[in-house]
Amino acid sequence: MNTGKWSSILATVVGILCLICSSFSEPAPYHTFAKDATAAPPLVFYDYIIVGGGTSGCALAATLSQGGRVLLLERGGLPYDDPNVMDIKGFGATLANTSPSSPSQLFISTDGVINHRARVLGGGTALNAGFYSRASTEYVSRMGWDQRAVNESYEWVENKVVFEPEVGAWQSAVRSGLLEAGQFPYNGFTYDHVKGTKVGGTIFDGSGYRHTAADLLEYAHPPNITLYLHAIVEQILFKTEKLPRPRAHGVLFLDPSGNRHLAFLNRGWANEIILSAGALGSPQLLMLSGIGPTGHLRTHGIKVLLDQPMVGQGMADNPMNAIVVPSRRPVETSLIQIVGITQFGSYVESASGPVAFNWVHGLNQQYHKLSNEASWPSPVPANQSTSSSRANEAHIDDFMDASQPSGIILEKISGPYSSGHLELQNRDPNDNPRVTFNYFHDRRDLQRCVQGMELIRRVIDSRSFSRFRYPLTPVQTLINWMLTFPVNLRPRRVSAAFSMEHFCEDTVMTIWHYHGGCQVGKVVDRNYSVVGVDALRVIDGSTFSESPGTNPQATVMMLGRYMGQRILNERDSQCNEAVED
Repeated sequence: MNTGKWSSILATVVGILCLICSSFSEPAPYHTFAKDATAAPPLVFYDYIIVGGGTSGCALAATLSQGGRVLLLERGGLPYDDPNVMDIKGFGATLANTSPSSPSQLFISTDGVINHRARVLGGGTALNAGFYSRASTEYVSRMGWDQRAVNESYEWVENKVVFEPEVGAWQSAVRSGLLEAGQFPYNGFTYDHVKGTKVGGTIFDGSGYRHTAADLLEYAHPPNITLYLHAIVEQILFKTEKLPRPRAHGVLFLDPSGNRHLAFLNRGWANEIILSAGALGSPQLLMLSGIGPTGHLRTHGIKVLLDQPMVGQGMADNPMNAIVVPSRRPVETSLIQIVGITQFGSYVESASGPVAFNWVHGLNQQYHKLSNEASWPSPVPANQSTSSSRANEAHIDDFMDASQPSGIILEKISGPYSSGHLELQNRDPNDNPRVTFNYFHDRRDLQRCVQGMELIRRVIDSRSFSRFRYPLTPVQTLINWMLTFPVNLRPRRVSAAFSMEHFCEDTVMTIWHYHGGCQVGKVVDRNYSVVGVDALRVIDGSTFSESPGTNPQATVMMLGRYMGQRILNERDSQCNEAVED
């Protein structure tokens, strides 16, 4: 018998079967493998258990399903069920929805900034302003990633969910205004992170329909994946007996009816649990499972598995400041399409139409609700109330309503340098942890904001933008009006009208690019494995020490694909070595 010939034939047949199997896919909303967690058996076994079906988790699950049986646990529901999520016009309404089952879970940092946490399949890609731009090549190099594999992973994402935007008059004016203000060169339409002014990608198609990371599950191999929705993971389970160090081997999760379910890993040294629960969820779950600072865990009555003081540290949120500009002519409905990438570390972007109004109006609504609640965590002394904001609320109504054409021009700083920490408030995984971001504590961040706001001033004053702005309304008036908008729970100083540093501090907002808590080199290693335990990784934005590019969603989705392929390649390589031995 010609052994070599038959081995070659067998390899060809296996390759063809793998190709056929990998070609099977299912379009959203995934009726064969997406189920409510109430349908889960009490006990299940899988090769990979992924906690969090968000921006990274969906890409990761789709990729790993090509080489093993995957369980994906998501605490929210499907994005396809909510028209506000899926339509660009519902952007503000989604963020304003504070119901217990909302896809957007409201939280307020101790800095007094209103923020949101995704609670829906697709994660932040189901809530954000849709802008898609890759990280710089320098960022990729600093992270130690393989540039070729990174590019292939970006393309894998882009082929499914990214589009070139149709640039309307408002966005065109912002683009021209940036160029007039000196933000050269003009780089045209590109996904690449290059200094100057450019048109980036968007996850909204030409009809304004949102495409999220959930769509990446169309790449999954349906027989190999199970997705449980509304599944709240309470704890990661570990084996410790007769082992040199703890080994993750399962999770405990709740369904909407309050029933508990156990999911365990199949036997096999390569099987593992992966946290992709985001910058709040991943460090929170590590702490709830006994991995974190010993003193803090004991305060909450949690048995310490591993003293890891860096869990929850390095929490950072890129500060955003903005000016709302009323328009004397109609404007298109647009979210972020254009960006000015500056030399000094600030990014200038814009939105227009009702979505821009609803963005600010939603913050106003949440301010009214939160300012009446005594329980919100604030560093502001009680005698320093936001009465100045309340006194000026009448001016807001005079200045803006839904029928007034308007837009918003914003700047977000890169980095940032400032960072804080995350702590548990209690042991309930449904509740948000307590987060401090320490906006502008590093003066370099504040200087970047000042420079970014000065650039916005020049854009508004530019000849290109003159067709939209009211000629008798100077930028200083717009700044004064901005100070009357209750966009956060921080006090307003009179000096903020004249000091751009105080303006930045007093009107700071989020653009939802917060990260950290499980950083590479501190909580996880370069393979994203949690240091000190086995069979547990964290693959999401909590591992970042700085936000990638102008907007992180591209890189977070890419990371899920990139690491999924890397995990499968490592598994195949080690399997081949075992066969040869």
